[in-house]
Amino acid sequence: AAPHRCSRRWTTLRGRYSVMARMQKKFWKTKQVLIKATGKKEDEYVVASDADLDAKLEFFRSVQLTCTELLKVIEKYQHRITRLSQEENELGLFLRFQAERDRTKAGNMMEATSKALCTSAKQRMALCPPLQRMYQEVETFRRRAIADTLLTVSRMEKTRTEYRGALLWMKDVSQELDPDTYKQLEKFRKVQSQVRGTKSQFEKLKNDVCQKVDMLGASRCNMLSHSLCTYQVHCRNGQKVVTIRQRGELTHTQF
Repeated sequence: AAPHRCSRRWTTLRGRYSVMARMQKKFWKTKQVLIKATGKKEDEYVVASDADLDAKLEFFRSVQLTCTELLKVIEKYQHRITRLSQEENELGLFLRFQAERDRTKAGNMMEATSKALCTSAKQRMALCPPLQRMYQEVETFRRRAIADTLLTVSRMEKTRTEYRGALLWMKDVSQELDPDTYKQLEKFRKVQSQVRGTKSQFEKLKNDVCQKVDMLGASRCNMLSHSLCTYQVHCRNGQKVVTIRQRGELTHTQF
């Protein structure tokens, strides 16, 4: 009976210590969250050790922001191209209508200008499909690649908070540590074990984030290079067609 009572007492003590350890872990994690939220100065060596990671995160936020801004710009650009093409085409039709009623040289000039304007409007509208494809590619990139990287960043930030909270906990315990007191020494070892565990998780996710951000940057370059090349080809072709048409109409008018 005596060994059984001792076993139950030991189990109860372990359970109490486990609850206390979880509460302390949560306390130091919350303290770390408050330090970050209030902008208080953290240990300069701990912050410096994450300098490469913070640089990657800064680049990631830049990619995230610029992709969102690019989508807005493409949308506005498409809208304005469409409006400009409509106005240009309507002006061309108006000049054609007036040219049919004017048989003088002015009428010929209006007819030539009308054809040039209508051709220009048509070629400008031809820019919309490559712009639409670019919009879809950037939107897909934002919804998939950026969202996936953001998920990994969120997980990493959570483990970083836990790791730094554990460091604060260990620092606090070490300041009260008496090497001659077994109980305090045992507590320090357990906190130290907690620090090692959180650091291992943080380092793994830190590497994952750095790799994903590098891949994200390379993917964005490839995507924009392909999309902009297609758009550029349409721009050049449109300019050539309009220039040839304008020269042809002017030559015809001169004779």
